[in-house]
Amino acid sequence: MIVAAIVGGTLALAACGSATPSSGTGSGGRAKALVGAGSTLVAPLMSVWQPTYYKRYGVAITYGAIGSGGGIVQLIARTVDFGASDAPFLRAQAAACHGCLEIPWALAATLVAYHLKGAPNHLRFSGRVLADIWLGRIRRWDDPAIRRLNPHVKLPDTAILPVHRVDGSGDTYAFVDYLDRVSPRFRAEIGPPAPIVNWPGGVGGRGNSGVGGVLSAANGTIAYIAIAYVLQSHFDYGLVENQAGRFPTPGIPSIAAAADALRSVPAGGRRGVSIVDPPASAPDAYPISTFTYVLVPTATRPGIAPTLRRFISWAVTAGQRFGPKLDFAPLPQAVVRADLADVRLIR
Repeated sequence: MIVAAIVGGTLALAACGSATPSSGTGSGGRAKALVGAGSTLVAPLMSVWQPTYYKRYGVAITYGAIGSGGGIVQLIARTVDFGASDAPFLRAQAAACHGCLEIPWALAATLVAYHLKGAPNHLRFSGRVLADIWLGRIRRWDDPAIRRLNPHVKLPDTAILPVHRVDGSGDTYAFVDYLDRVSPRFRAEIGPPAPIVNWPGGVGGRGNSGVGGVLSAANGTIAYIAIAYVLQSHFDYGLVENQAGRFPTPGIPSIAAAADALRSVPAGGRRGVSIVDPPASAPDAYPISTFTYVLVPTATRPGIAPTLRRFISWAVTAGQRFGPKLDFAPLPQAVVRADLADVRLIR
């Protein structure tokens, strides 16, 4: 039911200028403009890539941060040249997209932010505690399970209000993917990871900005939000226990450590690969780290393929240098090599 809504739905391309890809071309028939839409997580990086790439290559890139699910819908409809998603294709989406590639092009994390008067920053959480919060089983901030993880903090007797995304979201996918792996109860009640799930309670917001607005407005709230938005908004955020029993601070080193724990890089343009809940052999890894993907058709509009190939190749190589200031870790070299091989499949 969820998959059908994502694949078959329609969504206006907000903030993207036009819902139809530009047909402007330069000399030799090469396109001088690209239109994309999707992930809000990658939007801060895109906002730097766009003017930088235009200055270097003269190609105007229009991007609408409408959420990962919206980007997939627009790509399937071929109303954009590329989509961006923090979640890999679901099976039905991949079939509907007819030979589309999913290429990791950025590396970030989903954080657990909260708004709780009287509490310090960096409260500690385990995966099972977070699962029980979103399942509605832990309902107050001074619950014994939270107090055991934070023995030196006097937690208030305040009701917990979990906040979730209502739009198709890669942050939702990554968060659910993580909770599924650490909590059998969560997996049984919520089901497999997807960009939209049926939460048993709480309140929803659209996009990272919408979730952040809900978080700011009410005391006792807790939410999952992309790292860049949490740090830019100066929200308090939690430290999440990893398999090694540590609570690493989310940031470039701990995100990179999660990616470095990846043992193999699938090839052939279908590389949706999870790096949440990395093994105990990666003690410094933040456990809700995630790749975000550029989604592209292998068969493009006339004149678009060379422009797409060059832009994506630039993004996964030279474009990575802009990531750390925006809390995106550089891609591992094994991923970059596989990306460049897959780019050659775009025609």
